[in-house]
Formats: sequence, structure tokens, C-alpha cells
Amino acid sequence: MTDNIWRLSASDVAHHIAQRTFSAVEAAQAALARLDAVNPQLNAVVDWRPDEVLQRADAIDAALARGEDCGPLAGVPITVKVNIDQAGFATTNGVTLQKDRIAATNSPVVDNFLKAGAVIVGRTNTPAFSYRWFTDNRLHGRTINPRDASLTPGGSSGGAASAIAAGIGHIAHGTDIAGSIRYPAYACGVHGLRPSLGRVAAFNASGPERNIGGQITAVSGPIARTIGDIRLGLAAMSGVDDRDPWWVPAPLTGPDAPRVVGLCVRPDGLDTSPAVAAALVDAAERLRDAGWQVEELDDLPPLQDACTTQIVLWMGDGYDAMVTAAQQEGDAGAIAALAGQAGLVGTAGAPDLSKALIRRATLARAWQEFTTRYPVLLMPASAELPFASDLDLQGPEAYARVWAAQSPMIGLPLTGLPSLVVSTGMVGTRPVGVQLVAGRFREDLLLAAGEAIEAHGTPPAPVDPVA
Repeated sequence: MTDNIWRLSASDVAHHIAQRTFSAVEAAQAALARLDAVNPQLNAVVDWRPDEVLQRADAIDAALARGEDCGPLAGVPITVKVNIDQAGFATTNGVTLQKDRIAATNSPVVDNFLKAGAVIVGRTNTPAFSYRWFTDNRLHGRTINPRDASLTPGGSSGGAASAIAAGIGHIAHGTDIAGSIRYPAYACGVHGLRPSLGRVAAFNASGPERNIGGQITAVSGPIARTIGDIRLGLAAMSGVDDRDPWWVPAPLTGPDAPRVVGLCVRPDGLDTSPAVAAALVDAAERLRDAGWQVEELDDLPPLQDACTTQIVLWMGDGYDAMVTAAQQEGDAGAIAALAGQAGLVGTAGAPDLSKALIRRATLARAWQEFTTRYPVLLMPASAELPFASDLDLQGPEAYARVWAAQSPMIGLPLTGLPSLVVSTGMVGTRPVGVQLVAGRFREDLLLAAGEAIEAHGTPPAPVDPVA
């Protein structure tokens, strides 16, 4: 069995280690061997220290031998993204400007993973500044999608999703401000959860405080190959940490809710491709087979308005500094992303920021009220199947096409609601999936619906990289 540990779910690995079927060291060795086998082709993990990984695993084994409770992830190999602090490692965020920003302390996410007993195998790649849905940068290089090298692995958690899809680790940490967990999961054919704002504590002592837009829309969450592992990862990540003033001690399970799902294939008139529409209809049928009531909807609360308001929040607070940093870095993707956003809404200043914050309350209220009528929403993750690599660099029209397709990713963070991308299969060499949305702190409803969709299909399994 030890040769194939890397193929197992995190839940199975934790169970076998607890039962002493195999050791944490053997699980770590299997993860490192898989990393050595496929990472040279993928460049998903960009910083790792095998000796420290094995030392951590050995310490877990020793503690278990003493009868200690090491946590629900005891010995499970995971990865974390290079944009959060891990003591002794550089919090690069994919830029040369931060290559020497060595963290002195762990972020809350890292601390909570360690408290849960996880073994951090390595740190995963991100586009420069985590600005794109494509993962490439001048410091670490390009990450490849293991299912099809011609496709983006997504971004900004492209390294995390690529690693999980290829069997490097069992749960990956990602961050999401406009789809950076959900889109890589979608593009690589795995699952990804963007939790509610306040569910997972976040803080990087190595850098300055984030601007207000980032504070109220960016979150950390898990990427995994099974919904059960998403559930396990969320429980581990969501522990208390007083360093995050936005963290909320909300229970992981809420009161009973009707098994009612609203299905919207074309929110705000989205030009949803036939393949994505078919995946949504298929997911709806899987939910019906599992006893859920599915009601088809023509439209939703405002989504495009939420997208525009989200951009103003980014641009109205520190946009010029972001442009200066991108130009100093010389990263074409970051420069194109910032220019594309400016092209969509023009300039924004302090008065626009104030209006956007006011508008956010109105939009968040409308969406929260919607979830009282429909506890779960089924909608596109993206209007298109995963994009070809670097599509966003092919000129203004291509960038506008990418942006338009991603509106289901961009608008929802403004509301504070949780959303889950569930992989549902393949269309040729391209993964396809769907997005589920629920009320604030009702990730439990997303996971229940996600498990129903997964159970009536074929769960993702680790793949060898495809050229």
C-alpha cells in the first residue's frame, strides 16, 4: 500500500496513520516521491525542504506512539501557497520584489494546519501579486495544468490546484479574492471552496496591512480531490486566531434547511457555453436523484453590478501603488490585469470607494435574502471551459472575453457568501464543473450538495501530467 499512499484521500491517510497501517513518515515519503516524479513537469510546488518534512512526520509518529492526540490531519501531507507566511520561508507572492521577505512567524492558516497535525510538504506557485487566472511569474516560472499543458491551471492558486490534481499532497491551501481558489479547481478538475468572509483567520506579519478591498473580500480555503477532504480541510483551517479581527466563531454546522436548490444557467444574461450549461443540467439531475428539489431560475440578484463594485474597491484604494509595483516587477500578466480592470471602470478615487462600500451593503443584503428562499444556488463557475494558457495576454478583446466569462467568480466575494466549485467531469481534455453558493457561514449546505453531486459521478483521481 505504501507505494500508492499519494493516491489516497486525506481522510483515508489520516485513518491509516491513526490505525498504524502505515506511518506519517511513509506518507511523507510517498508525497515527496510523487513531488520528485511530477513536479519537474508541472512546477506546481516552488519551495520545499524534504529533511524538514520528514522530521515533522517523524515527530507526529513519535507523538502518536506516546498516545497523544495529534489532530484530525495527523500525518497528512498538504501544501500551502507562497502568499502566506510560513516561518523561515519567503512570502514571495510570486514576485522578485519579495524574494527575501522571510516570515518570522506563521500565518493563522499555517498554525491551524499544524495544530491539526498536518505535514506541510511544500509551497505552491501563484502569478505575480496573485493578480491573474493564469499562473506564471518571473521569480518561480510557469505552472502547468497536469490534465492538458495547453490550458491554464488557473490562478491565482494555480500551483495548489495543479499539485492536488497530480497527487502532490492531499489538501492544498488557496486564497480567493475573485476566483483564485475556485477557478484553479475548475481548470484542473478538482474541488475548491471559498469560505465565508470571517470563517478562516488570515494575517501576514511579514507585510503591510491589506487595503480595505482585500480585507473584506479575500479569504483562504481548501482545494482537494474529494468533498470529504474539503470538509476536513475547512475544519482544520477555521480555528480561532486573535490576529484576524474579521474572524467569526461561527459553527461549522447550521440549523436544518430545506433541500432546495435554485438553478441559474445564465445569470445576468451570461453567455454560458453549451458544455458548461450541460454540466449544470447534469449536476441538477444528480441533485434530484439524491432527493434535492431543484427549481430553474431566469436570474439572480445583481451579479455584474457586484463585479463593477468589486473593481472599484480594488482601484479606489491603492491602485496607483499596485501599478507602480507591477511595472517595477516587470510582470506582463500583472500589468495586463491592472490595465484591463482600469479599462472596465475607468479611474476611481476616494469618493468612488465610499460609494462602493455603501453599494456593497445593498448587494450583500440582496444576495443574503436570496439564500433564505434558495438555501443552495447552482450556477456556472465560468461561462467557458478552461482557457488556453495566456489568453489574457492576447490583447484587450481577449482580456475582455476572459473577464466576461469570469463574472460568476468576481462578483460573489463582494457578498461575503461561501461558494464551492465541484468538478463534474471532462469535455475532451478540458475539465468542467459547477459552482454552488449558500448563505453566510452555511458551508455545510454547500458540502452536502457537493457530496450529492460527487456521489452520482466519478470523483477526481490523481493524474499523471499530460503534455
